[in-house]
Amino acid sequence: MTSLSSSAAAARATFLPSSCRARPAGGRRSQLLVTRAAASSPKLPGGRKLRVAVVGGGPAGGAAAEALAKGGVETVLIERKMDNCKPCGGAIPLCMVSEFDLPLDLVDRRVTKMKMISPSNVAVDIGRTLAPHEYIGMVRREVLDDFLRNRAQKAGAEVLNGLFLRYEAPKERNGTYTVHYNHYDSSNGKVGGEKRSFEVDAIVGADGANSRVAKDMGAGDYEYAIAFQERVKIPDDKMRYYEERAEMYVGDDVSPDFYGWVFPKCDHVAVGTGTVTHKADIKKFQAATRLRAKDKIEGGKIIRVEAHPIPEHPRPKRVSGRVTLVGDAAGYVTKCSGEGIYFAAKSGRMCAEAIVAGSANGTRLVDESDLRKYLAEFDRLYWPTYKVLDILQKVFYRSNAAREAFVEMCADDYVQRMTFDSYLYKRVVPGNPIEDIKLAVNTIGSLVRATALRREMGKLTL
Repeated sequence: MTSLSSSAAAARATFLPSSCRARPAGGRRSQLLVTRAAASSPKLPGGRKLRVAVVGGGPAGGAAAEALAKGGVETVLIERKMDNCKPCGGAIPLCMVSEFDLPLDLVDRRVTKMKMISPSNVAVDIGRTLAPHEYIGMVRREVLDDFLRNRAQKAGAEVLNGLFLRYEAPKERNGTYTVHYNHYDSSNGKVGGEKRSFEVDAIVGADGANSRVAKDMGAGDYEYAIAFQERVKIPDDKMRYYEERAEMYVGDDVSPDFYGWVFPKCDHVAVGTGTVTHKADIKKFQAATRLRAKDKIEGGKIIRVEAHPIPEHPRPKRVSGRVTLVGDAAGYVTKCSGEGIYFAAKSGRMCAEAIVAGSANGTRLVDESDLRKYLAEFDRLYWPTYKVLDILQKVFYRSNAAREAFVEMCADDYVQRMTFDSYLYKRVVPGNPIEDIKLAVNTIGSLVRATALRREMGKLTL
C-alpha cells in the first residue's frame, strides 16, 4: 500500500542509490558484487560454501535468496504458504520494475490517476504531473512473491515448503545454527508436516510481522496496524473506471489513523483499510470504506477476504550474532503511507549483498559486523523517509479537519510533482526555493483553516 501525497514532504529526506534511477527498458542491473571479506574472517573448512537460511518467501526473502545464490552462497529458503495472498494494496514504485528486473506482465495495472477523497468527499485528482511513461505499478502479492521465489530457485537457492519453528544458536563462537522446521510434502501423506532440521552459518529472517525468527533472537516488540482487505469482482463497465485509477479515502469513518483504499488488480479491485489504534473496529472501518466507494463498486462480488498485521516502525533489535531481519520482520513499513513492498525487497537484497561481500562470495564465515553494514547503509538511505512520514501521520491524520487540509494540499501541482518524483524513483528531487516557500505557507494556511474548522464543528456539537 502507499499514499502518494504523504510522500511529498519526504522528498528531501529520501536518498537514492544509483541502481534505483530510471533507465531504458531492457537495461539490467549488474550482478557483479565487490567482495570485501575481512582478513580475520575464517575460511570455511573443507572448501565448503557459506550456508544461509532465508526464512520467509515474500519480496524480502525472495530478493535475499536470489542475491545470496548468485553471490556463491549455499542458500535455503523456507516458505509455508506458496500461494500466500497477503492483504496488501500491491503498489510498487516505477524504479522497482527496472531495479529488480520485473517482467511487465507481472504488473496488473499501471495507475496514472490517483484520487484522494476527503472526509467530506471532496475529491482531488493526483497524477497531472506524470510523464507519459510514468506510472504506479499494481501487483498481486501471490504473483510477485512466486516470481521472486522461482527466480531465486533458478539462481541456485533451494526452496523448501515448510514452517519455521525455531533455531538453536551455536555453542561455539564459529559454530553453526540449527534450524528446526515442519516440512510439508503432499507425497508423504502427513497433514501436519514432518519435523526436520538442518545446520547453517547464518539466518535471514524475512518471515513478516509475526516473525518467529525475531522472537527467537529477542528482537523486541513493535506497534502494528491491522490491514483488512476484500477482493471484489465488479462489473466490466465499473472496472473500466479503475483501469488506470486508484482511490484513497481518509476520514474517521474509514480509519482513525490510516486510510481506506480501492486499488485495481487484473480483473477485480482490492478494497481495504487499516488501523493501529482501533483494531477491534476494523470490520466497521471496512464497511465504511465500502460505503464510501459504493457507487463505483456496486454489484460487485467479494471473492476473497484477507487480514494481516503490518509493522509501524522498525524493531528495537534487528541483528544478533549471525541472525538478522529484513522486510516486515524488521519493521520496514512506512507510517502514513503503509508502503512496504519496495523496502522489503531492497532490504533483502542489501542484506544478501553484505553477506556475499563479507564472506568473499561464500568462502569465509561472516560475523555480526558484516550484517551491521547492511543495517547502517539501509538506515542511511531510508531512515529520514520513515521519520518524516511518521511526522506527517501525526500532523495530518489526527482529525477530520486536518485530513481536509491534507487533501486540499494535494491539489497543488508542485506537491504532486515532488510526491511522484520521490515515490517513483526513491530519490532526492532538487526543489524550487520559491515554490518551497509557497508550499510552506500553503501548508500552514491549510492547517490553520483545519484548526478553525475543527473549533467550529466543536461548537455545533456542544
